[in-house]
Amino acid sequence: MLRALDVRVFGLRYFAHCMECGFCKDACCQYGVDVDADNVQRILAHRVALEPRLGVPAEQWFESEVEQDAEFPSGRRVRTAVRDGRCVFARRGARGCELHAYALEHGLAHRMLKPLVSSLFPLTFDAGVLLPSGEAVDGSLVCSGDGPSLYDGARDELAHYFGPELVAELDALRREVARAP
Repeated sequence: MLRALDVRVFGLRYFAHCMECGFCKDACCQYGVDVDADNVQRILAHRVALEPRLGVPAEQWFESEVEQDAEFPSGRRVRTAVRDGRCVFARRGARGCELHAYALEHGLAHRMLKPLVSSLFPLTFDAGVLLPSGEAVDGSLVCSGDGPSLYDGARDELAHYFGPELVAELDALRREVARAP
C-alpha cells in the first residue's frame, strides 16, 4: 500500500499526547474522517451500545456515498457524518473519540473500531505516499510545533497497520535524513 515517503514526517513536530492536551478542544475532529468499509461494519456491530452514547441513530453516522479506494484495506471507504461541527463519533462533553473510549471500556483493541485515518493522524497517505496531513504542513494543526516528529508520534500505529518491516525501513530512512546536510 505505501510505496513512498514525504520526509517532512521526520521533521514536523506536534504534541502527540492527545488526551493530555488542554488547548485544542479536539479540533482535528471537526471534519469527520474516512473509514474503511469493513471498519464501518465492525462499528455497526456495536450499534445497540453506541446509539445511546452518541445520541444519534446509526443510519446517520456515515455519509451515504461509498467510494472505491484501493488504499483502504477493503478497497472502499465511507466518510463519517459531521454533527454540530464535529465528527459524529467525537465525544460530547468529554475529550476524544467515542469509538476509542467505548473500545477501551469494553476490553477491545481501539484499532478494531477507531478508523485507520484517525489513528495515524497527523500522518496520512495518498497515492501510496505516507505524508503529513495538510494541517501539519500549513501550520493550522493546533498542536503543531512541540513534541516528537509526526513519524515518532504515530510509529506504533504504523507498525500495527503496516507491519514492523515498514517501521524498520522508516527508522533507517529517518537516520539517513538526520545525517543529511
